Amino acid sequence: MTTPEAVLARARAGDEGAFGALTDPYRRELQIHCYRILGSLQDAEDMLQETLLSAWRGLDRFEGRASLRSWLYTIATNRCLNALRDGSRRGRAMFGGEEITDAPEPSRRAEPIWLQPLPDELIEGLPDTADGPDARYETKEAVGLAFVSGLQRMPPQQRAVLVLRDVLGYRAAEVAAMLETSEASVNSALQRARAALEAAPERPVGGTVPDSPARRALLEAFAEAMEDFDLDTLLGLLREDAWIRMPPEPYEYTGREAIGEFMRTRPLWRDGKRIRLVATSANGQPAFAYYLPDSQADVCRIGGMFVLTLDGDQIAAITRFGEGGWLQRFGLPRTLPGRPASLDEEEVD
Repeated sequence: MTTPEAVLARARAGDEGAFGALTDPYRRELQIHCYRILGSLQDAEDMLQETLLSAWRGLDRFEGRASLRSWLYTIATNRCLNALRDGSRRGRAMFGGEEITDAPEPSRRAEPIWLQPLPDELIEGLPDTADGPDARYETKEAVGLAFVSGLQRMPPQQRAVLVLRDVLGYRAAEVAAMLETSEASVNSALQRARAALEAAPERPVGGTVPDSPARRALLEAFAEAMEDFDLDTLLGLLREDAWIRMPPEPYEYTGREAIGEFMRTRPLWRDGKRIRLVATSANGQPAFAYYLPDSQADVCRIGGMFVLTLDGDQIAAITRFGEGGWLQRFGLPRTLPGRPASLDEEEVD
């Protein structure tokens, strides 16, 4: 029988297969960890590879005083913090491909944040709760858009402390060692991070909504209203104080009246065009990829994604993500055959 010590010894001797046997069980949770801190699936994938490369090169320095899992989390966290301090971010994503220049005054101008949706397949099979005794969030709750959005509005150190303490359940002394800081600094950062998350406008309102006939009917009604641009029906599905957000755009609208006024200004529907939706899921929430008609071909091309936050039998928030190279991770087709008729063409028929 091969012992963990023997596998570690082979890995230290340069056996890549042994190193994979040691680290493969943690790859997906490390990727999710990087995503929480960075808000970007693409950046998280890069940081995961950097983490594993750093661990491979530095395996001789692993002394075994902490678990291998904790050692890997230490490397991943510090890699993410270095990336955030570097400050390099990708370009802006626009609504339906056009820059928002003619929108009505928003309900709120938020600080722009970089955020991408997370395919649900990456969290399938992960434990619902962390191993640490101090964890306060379940795994799926801690990848929800409300939580991840809140993290992106915090300074890097506060993000890391909140995730390590409240999501992964590490004790304050352990986090201090991982970040090479004092326990007092960890406790102070955690207090500020919790207060910021509590005050964030993206706070969860209804948690994960289980599948039910009512939930399916709500999602079907949303898809039909969006494809038909039946704005009255669409607004009726929203909670009275619902939000629509479009990160990294700073424009945010709340309430049916403000959302309706904004939607009417979008060229996508103002010009009588139609979109098509394909159901999917992201961040543990229902979502729809949207497809835009191609003016030169009889197809619809993928344009982005709507992720919905549900509260009972109503929609509490719509978060729109424009295409930015991450949609391929969802396994969605790039095009759909056939171009839907415009509203004007339907009237002629």
